[in-house]
Amino acid sequence: MLSQDPFAQWLGIEVLAVAIGRCKVGMVVRKEMLNSMGKAHGGICYSLADTAFGFSANTHGKYAVSIETSINHIEALEEGDYLTAEAVTDIAKTKIGFNIVEVKREDQIVALFKGVVYRTNKDWEE
Repeated sequence: MLSQDPFAQWLGIEVLAVAIGRCKVGMVVRKEMLNSMGKAHGGICYSLADTAFGFSANTHGKYAVSIETSINHIEALEEGDYLTAEAVTDIAKTKIGFNIVEVKREDQIVALFKGVVYRTNKDWEE
């Protein structure tokens, strides 16, 4: 999926670990990702979490599309911060999947993201 995701590539996201129902990604906050207050724009953290969520939701072999997401920003982020986002929960109920993503700076949780997906009948091809 990363090879087909130019936005995630532009962000500099790297896949750190993948298993069925789980995915961990990481990236560095760059200067062009800062807002007018010199902190990381909220959309950066959101995009990292959304990427972990999307990749995790699609590990079941079916195309999964987001139908609802939300994020709680807990800590401000700085240029140079290395962030990881790990989809830590994947509950599949028929075609609906529920995911929680923890975004961390080292061991500190800086944001919590919740996502709901709809799993289609379309298979991912290798």
